[in-house]
Amino acid sequence: MSLADIKILDNGPLLASGVSIVDGEGKRMETKEQVYLCRCGLSSNKPFCNGSHKNKFQSQVRA
Repeated sequence: MSLADIKILDNGPLLASGVSIVDGEGKRMETKEQVYLCRCGLSSNKPFCNGSHKNKFQSQVRA
């Protein structure tokens, strides 16, 4: 099993690489090697980002 990476993009989504996404019923969703996941709650294509956050969501996470 390979290691997954999740990068928190400033004022935007999570960029996830090397992950599989499973829905609430345990079914795998079709994904690409990299996916952008919504974290603002505005996307009409959840859990994926559709760009609705632009100029409406601010968050800059630092370790």
